[in-house]
Amino acid sequence: MTDAPIFATLGCRLNAYETEAMKSLADEAGVEGAVVVNTCAVTAEAVRKARQEIRRLRRENPEAKLIVTGCAAQTEPDTFAGMDEVDLVVGNSEKMQPATWAGLMETSEKVQVDDIMSVTETAGHLIDGFGTRSRAYVQVQNGCDHRCTFCIIPYGRGNSRSVPAGVVVDQIKRLVQSGYNEVVLTGVDLTSWGADLPGTPRLGDLVMRILKLVPDLPRLRISSIDSIEADENLMLAIATEKRLMPHLHLSLQHGDDLILKRMKRRHLRDDSIAFCEEARRLRPGITFGADIIAGFPTETEAHFENSLRLVEECDLTWLHVFPYSAREGTPAARIPQKVNGAVIKDRAARLRAAGEAAVARHLDAQQGVTHTVLMENPRMGRTEHFAEVTFGSDQPEGQIVTARIAGQANGQLVA
Repeated sequence: MTDAPIFATLGCRLNAYETEAMKSLADEAGVEGAVVVNTCAVTAEAVRKARQEIRRLRRENPEAKLIVTGCAAQTEPDTFAGMDEVDLVVGNSEKMQPATWAGLMETSEKVQVDDIMSVTETAGHLIDGFGTRSRAYVQVQNGCDHRCTFCIIPYGRGNSRSVPAGVVVDQIKRLVQSGYNEVVLTGVDLTSWGADLPGTPRLGDLVMRILKLVPDLPRLRISSIDSIEADENLMLAIATEKRLMPHLHLSLQHGDDLILKRMKRRHLRDDSIAFCEEARRLRPGITFGADIIAGFPTETEAHFENSLRLVEECDLTWLHVFPYSAREGTPAARIPQKVNGAVIKDRAARLRAAGEAAVARHLDAQQGVTHTVLMENPRMGRTEHFAEVTFGSDQPEGQIVTARIAGQANGQLVA
């Protein structure tokens, strides 16, 4: 075991972002001899994987102080406190507080998890990017006010709260000065940004403000959005701001109206199609990713076919397919689970196959096209539309290069 803390991250990009912030907090507090597991709670499988990871890390680090945090720790603190391998359970709000890390190694209190619903602010944590030296992630929002029937996340993250625009702009200015050429705005429910701020600004207002006040930022991306909440200025930015990348990841979840209602979503299938058509009209060539759940309770083959057709009707390219699994504590878990596991697995596989075919079509269409590519490592970068591009010779990491696409191989473009 080394003295430096070991961090393990499960789940979403926001968790990965927060792990980087925790590393800074732990370093500032001089924490040594600790193992920190940042958990995900999105499915029962995610919680199972968290327990598995905890046991593995305890075997490999028998003398360390093992700390569990993240969404699963927030929603099920007793589950993790009851594990012999675990020394401390820390909530999602507490994990971002310097005071928590300052007293981490001395505390005898096993559970430090407060009511996440009482948290009203999200601190704007500046981190030095993560993953690559080319792209930085800025958390602008946390929590969610919606209560989709399949989702446990609001109980792990709390209600929606926003980082003020001025704090976000200052962070991005510092990141650009540090050499980052792309910034990604992240959050749990990004399109709800601003609802709790004075004057109730919208996400489009934030995007426009960033692009105006940080003119040296070459590329801005926004992560997953709820298309039904896209505001007028966000659509204007899509149409007019070339530095806003032409790729959106949409939280669609399903393609059938009845299932969408049972999920307690706020849109219908026609809303999804209309949004994609309008965004494509405003920004020809824009690509879409989407989250889609296969096998939600009561989903018939006809319901599923509506999701499958949505891939083509919305011209989706990058799919995140989730086989449904009942999550204890959610309303959907109380619905009779009439779709068996084999059917769910088959439907998820069919959706993934449709997604792979969509990616292949998109990549084929890029042959002969010239793209600007942000280099993530010397031999691989991403286009404006988020497709990976491989190079036969080293390129300057973190820089934006211009490349003509010669073809595709193994799901990547070849320059």
